[in-house]
Amino acid sequence: MALSEVAHHLGVSRQRAAILVDRPDFPAPIDTLTVGRIWDAAEVRAYAQRRGQRLADEESG
Repeated sequence: MALSEVAHHLGVSRQRAAILVDRPDFPAPIDTLTVGRIWDAAEVRAYAQRRGQRLADEESG
């Protein structure tokens, strides 16, 4: 997943996703392409499951 797909999957803005991907508990990117960093979709899904609704709540709060 690229950043925009991460944002969409997590239900947050692209700006919020840019902050989240730099957190130490977020999965490390698997590569950096010309479009930017990319993440393993399964790892992003697992992260989202661990964090639950708190992601969207943190953005609006």
